[in-house]
Amino acid sequence: MIIMINGAFGAGKTTVSKALEERIPNSMIYDPEEAGILLRNIIPSGVMGQTEKTGDFQDFKLWPKLVVMIAEQIKKQYNRHLIVPMTLKNIEYFKYIYTGLGNIDSEIYHFCLKASVTSIHERLKERGEEPGSWPFLQTEKCVCAYEKYDFGEYIDTEHLGIKAIVDIIVKKTQRVED
Repeated sequence: MIIMINGAFGAGKTTVSKALEERIPNSMIYDPEEAGILLRNIIPSGVMGQTEKTGDFQDFKLWPKLVVMIAEQIKKQYNRHLIVPMTLKNIEYFKYIYTGLGNIDSEIYHFCLKASVTSIHERLKERGEEPGSWPFLQTEKCVCAYEKYDFGEYIDTEHLGIKAIVDIIVKKTQRVED
């Protein structure tokens, strides 16, 4: 099983993912941000294409491919359920990664955590982010993208605690046995 947890920075992806890992036996967190950091560190600026110089590692052409390739190798090597937290606002990247992960494991789920811009900004401040930082600058873009495109199953986190969010996800991902 693969569970994708999407949402803006500050929506609760990391906290929810950690709680899910505790609740779902034989699971582990796979954070695709690490693949982006790797690419950012090894691809020289002079080699990058113009569209890759946005400051967002998700714009590296290799990033979506690498995300799927690493997931495939982790599943083969460790045979664990993957919990995959990431902020995906580009619908094309989402489709590519969702399809690729679905080819690795047909039991795939995607949940997009939503909240208001105000709530997300408050959460970012609580975790020590400064207004004007990268996560703050992405909030409205994410909220708009989640309203404009179909990112699948949405969970409104505005008035829900982590336990309630995790309970929703666990209930929706439990295998139904006859």
